[in-house]
Amino acid sequence: MKSSARFSPNVFRAYDIRGIYGKDLTEDLVESVALSYATMLGNSGEVLIGRDVRLSGERLMQSVSKGLREGGCNTVNVGLVPTPTSYFGVVWWKMSGGIQITASHNPPEWNGMKIITKGGETISEGAGMEELKKMVLEGGWKRVEKKGVEVSRELVSEYVEFLMSKVEVERKLKIAVDYSNGASTIVFPKIAEQLGVEVVGLNSEPDGLFPGHLPEPNEETLRDLQRVVKESKVDFGAGFDGDGDRVVFIDDKGRFLAGDITLAVFVKHLKRKGKVIYDVNCSSVLREIILENGCEPVESRVGRAFMLREVRKLEAVIGGEKSNHIYFSELWGFDDAIYALLKMIEIISKSENKLSEIVDTIPVYPSTPIMVFDCPDEIKWKVVEEIAEKMVKEGFRISRLDGVKVYFDDGWMLIRPSNTMPQIKMSAEAKTEEKLREIVQYGKELIRSTIGT
Repeated sequence: MKSSARFSPNVFRAYDIRGIYGKDLTEDLVESVALSYATMLGNSGEVLIGRDVRLSGERLMQSVSKGLREGGCNTVNVGLVPTPTSYFGVVWWKMSGGIQITASHNPPEWNGMKIITKGGETISEGAGMEELKKMVLEGGWKRVEKKGVEVSRELVSEYVEFLMSKVEVERKLKIAVDYSNGASTIVFPKIAEQLGVEVVGLNSEPDGLFPGHLPEPNEETLRDLQRVVKESKVDFGAGFDGDGDRVVFIDDKGRFLAGDITLAVFVKHLKRKGKVIYDVNCSSVLREIILENGCEPVESRVGRAFMLREVRKLEAVIGGEKSNHIYFSELWGFDDAIYALLKMIEIISKSENKLSEIVDTIPVYPSTPIMVFDCPDEIKWKVVEEIAEKMVKEGFRISRLDGVKVYFDDGWMLIRPSNTMPQIKMSAEAKTEEKLREIVQYGKELIRSTIGT
């Protein structure tokens, strides 16, 4: 193994480890991370290992297994599975932890690791990431004399059976699904067949080169899906990301649904009331919908680790992010794209209304998609701090829950550093289009001038 001093600290992010394979993310690094995780686990226990479709996944999985076993842990290799399947496996099989090899929605040259703890949470900022990073970079791991052993085990069938037990579909639907050539291709077709759901599939073969489009479901990459939804007259469409923890819905009119609108649809059909967690990016409309439906709104930081923690701590009935991660109490609070799709199928199968008709009952305030500004990792946090200081000096009311959210009389803007990329992100909402344009122009100039571009 190479000296730990050769490892880049930049791969350690807010709630995962991620970098370009062969450059920042190497076999030596992931072996060291795995060995360090085994050390954190007390050099014993069983650890699940899964991976997404990326071409480097198999090699990195071998390195992870080696590191864990040298650290005294036994490993259970579940092969190619969506990330939520690995979360499920760790809890369902009562394992000590898990490691999913994935870079989620990043381009094909990237890969990474989500380090899963015993209860299905992930090591993240403020919850073990600092300790893990220090151990890896300083070589503080411990090898043991008695090595662990590796076994392979099939997980998908148990996962499918579990998800099927949680949904009730009352009539057959026809839907369009863009799999993004990702890990959901391994699971969802099996479920659709059992449910009798007719699927018009796009990019339905697993392929780590992602030939259809990048594994990031957005309005650019899902244009073909929108077209198919309208041409094929399906009930609705769904576009998965690369590792299956996020799904974007397209209603029967071909309209792209942001995650806060999707969460509002779910809230309208909740079987029980309680707290609903949503991130700082979400529309003010969502808060209104939550209150109208007898639930309690709770705002949270963006990011899986933070959202899951809040959903569990507050025993919320559901949670969601504008980026289309939806967190379900009946899945131990996990975000799971396949389950989210199943719940949407359940809702529409039981409803007299089309998805578009449900969506049309939800008010819409003018808002932006999340805008991205390139900014080096080493300064992005400082840039946001400087913007927050400027806003306070200028007398604006702000929230520092996640980045800086600036409130205006008739709108707001959110500026925050990306947790996974060298970027600063901005979103905004206002009561009128004119005010939104004013806020966006102000925010863009503020970010660019602070970055110095």
